[in-house]
Amino acid sequence: MYINSKKAPNTLGTLEEIARTEGISGIYCATTNGRLRELTYVIKKKNIDSMEINFLDLTNEHAHQIYQSTLRYLLSYAIYRIDPSLSLKISYSISRSLLCTLENIKISDEFLARIHDELAAIISADYQIKRVNTEKDKAIRIYQEQGFFDKIDILQYREETVVNLYECNGFYNYVYNYMLPSTGYIKEYNMFIYGPGFLVQYPRAEYGGHIPAFEDAPVFSSALKESSKWGRITKGNTIARMNEYATNDFCDDFVNLCETRHNDMLCHLGDTILAQKDEIRLICIAGPSSSGKTTFCKRVKIELMARGLNPIMISIDDYYLERHLVPKDENGKEDLEHIEALDIKQFNTDMYNLINGKEVTLPRFNFKLGKREAGETIKITEDNPILIEGIHALNNRLTNLIPMHQKFRIYIAPQTSLHIDNHSPISITDLRLIRRMVRDQQFRGASAEDTINMWPSVRAGEFKWIYPYQEQANLVFNSELSYELNVLKKHALKSLQLIKDDSPYFITANRLIKFLKYFSDIDDDLVPANSLLREFIGGSNFR
Repeated sequence: MYINSKKAPNTLGTLEEIARTEGISGIYCATTNGRLRELTYVIKKKNIDSMEINFLDLTNEHAHQIYQSTLRYLLSYAIYRIDPSLSLKISYSISRSLLCTLENIKISDEFLARIHDELAAIISADYQIKRVNTEKDKAIRIYQEQGFFDKIDILQYREETVVNLYECNGFYNYVYNYMLPSTGYIKEYNMFIYGPGFLVQYPRAEYGGHIPAFEDAPVFSSALKESSKWGRITKGNTIARMNEYATNDFCDDFVNLCETRHNDMLCHLGDTILAQKDEIRLICIAGPSSSGKTTFCKRVKIELMARGLNPIMISIDDYYLERHLVPKDENGKEDLEHIEALDIKQFNTDMYNLINGKEVTLPRFNFKLGKREAGETIKITEDNPILIEGIHALNNRLTNLIPMHQKFRIYIAPQTSLHIDNHSPISITDLRLIRRMVRDQQFRGASAEDTINMWPSVRAGEFKWIYPYQEQANLVFNSELSYELNVLKKHALKSLQLIKDDSPYFITANRLIKFLKYFSDIDDDLVPANSLLREFIGGSNFR
């Protein structure tokens, strides 16, 4: 059906050419029989009868990632054209954007305009972007010539002797993802100064393929800056550096260094709450999936006990409504993540009464029967702050009877400054997915396929119920441990490598496998028993 007589007799053409012939526009990649393909992928006649082609636009996560990777590539090219000696670093930042910084340079309006003009010229020229396979030694020479020495460091951990690069008008780079066929595919982006560099926004799949409205996030931004500062202190902001620590005598010390950082943050948190103990009555903890909330809550409790307080942990889950009262999602199924699935009025009333010295009989939700039963009857004093944890813990609707000065709200999430190289930041979302995959395999009997299958639903819930409230936090706790991917690697690969290439989840699995293989192993035995990481790999001393 796609035969083009001008092509070689054994081929039909590239996916890009086929899409053009069929009048299909607005696409950025495709799947063929479940495998993700760049638009430069060639379809051969002998395969067409058994091939299912699905073209993907920017509402698809894989297409959006390829768009973003190509944009990072073009940003590095634009900076290189302005001055090859400039060192560009790209990191994930607030409002689903990229933060671009130049070493030892403060970005002015004039310089940003120059970058914008250079990028626009590259896009307007519609240069081809070609994948090139080359020997590792040759790739190293190319990177040396272009001054990309950070990219050379990671190549020593590549098992294969052949390296993929992408060439564009004589410029070479690789940003660890597939690419678009030419520079002209990049149509939409926003750029503006945001100290210490400039932010670049791009279309996102979760926003229907559009650029989301920019929302400043000073609380979260401050946490990201602290993460970057930590990376500079440890000089551990690349995989190559992590691997050096993993394979030398400093490994034990580095693990303990990272754990000490968590200890220090917990100590600061405990001191902050103690200093305001006469006011703070309710400690609310929320964060996205696999942030380490369970271990964190237990460690917060111990920190407060060490300061003479005796916190009471109350489960929000015990306030679920009976199943027939739970709201339905768009598919008609019970939406247990919806805030209206909870008895908001009763929760507010119970917290208010407890804080004001009244005796309260707490509910206990019987998940087998799908209804609430009477639980423990308690009364608290000023030395018993209440600890609550859950996806709605920062949503003021859940605690609107409690004055703001009596609440201390904590947002917990991993925020990593770790990069593959300067142009290739590591996704915090991927880090959480790997954490969850390992935990689900370890404790829930779930395969990597199961975890990847439900991940879009988890993410949708986070965008709806967690991220809109993160800026209301009094404190952001960064639950990342810089060494953790060196530990998680072996656990995750064991499950990921079981996913067959005909699985609908192979695309994600294959991407994560390629990424994880760059990490050198750190043994589980080096992880302390009270570490937040133990929540995922097992062996925690918290029961």
